[in-house]
Amino acid sequence: MANFYSRFVFPLLRRFDAETVHDRTLRLLELGQSAVGRPFLKKIAGPLPKNPVEFAGLTFPNVLGMAAGFDKDVRVVPGLAALGFGHIEVGTLTPRPQAGNPRPRIFRLPEDGAIINRMGFPNGGVQAALPRLQKLAAKPHDYILGVSLGKQKETPLAEAAEDYKAVMQVVYPFADYLAVNISSPNTPGLRELQGGDYLGQLLGALVAENEKLARVYNISKRPLFIKIAPDLSLDELDEILTAVQDNQIDAIIATNTTIGRDGLHSSNQRETGGLSGLPLREKSTAMIAHIWRVTNGRLPIIGVGGVRTAVDVRAKLDAGASLVQLYTSLIYGGPGLPSQLIHDLNESL
Repeated sequence: MANFYSRFVFPLLRRFDAETVHDRTLRLLELGQSAVGRPFLKKIAGPLPKNPVEFAGLTFPNVLGMAAGFDKDVRVVPGLAALGFGHIEVGTLTPRPQAGNPRPRIFRLPEDGAIINRMGFPNGGVQAALPRLQKLAAKPHDYILGVSLGKQKETPLAEAAEDYKAVMQVVYPFADYLAVNISSPNTPGLRELQGGDYLGQLLGALVAENEKLARVYNISKRPLFIKIAPDLSLDELDEILTAVQDNQIDAIIATNTTIGRDGLHSSNQRETGGLSGLPLREKSTAMIAHIWRVTNGRLPIIGVGGVRTAVDVRAKLDAGASLVQLYTSLIYGGPGLPSQLIHDLNESL
């Protein structure tokens, strides 16, 4: 299936604007996750081996997840789960609707197995996503649902905590975990939240809000994860790890997209935005290994960046991650890729 897609389907898709193809893919997945279409998605995935993973107090059905950014408005969670993803991270959601940056804003780099995007958190706002989150929570399901929290583009950094809290308050009863996105390169100044001036205060405020909301809803606290950039120096990373551990954040997601452009061949390499895909593979794996060493393996890690084969998955697990996420490789590998990775990884085990 993956071979057929990469040889015959993707060459046709690349003739069209990348974001247009993405929008049509979401519409097809919406159709596919209906009662009529679900058997077709299940046929693509086939029967999957069960290898559950205990992580941050949750039981994930397998190691593979869909990274934030693919399903920004919570439209296709059941469809992605049917393809084999054990967890899906939706969003990034902001308190109010946000158009994001002007189009075109997604660029393929097929020679490099990469994508550059400068989306800027386009989404319909958290209130628009709420009915879909409620509907998902009302039905039994075997996947884990994470929600990526973001701040409004115009919100000053000093007030960013209020935006993250506003999204938390709406999604709290319906999310299995909450991911704090402070590392997208496409929202001006956002990565400054990773610095010591802001991070400790932000994390403290979100931990306090987490405890408050758990009491309000009379449910267990939602695990809080933080997503970091791959472009940090080791000193900067160590400062973040200190703040994360001091505030008892439950896990770290390593990593978001990079602003680096080393070793690229595609003509689109000069586009601004965050680079994802194969060029990020070694950088993110090295960061995972550093986090594992510095924290003595005590901080749970989700590895993201350049995951395209079971070998890539295994490399991140061996470096210290317990779960992995992908996004870009689905664009190049097609809908059969998640199940193929799960089967290949199961055979390697």
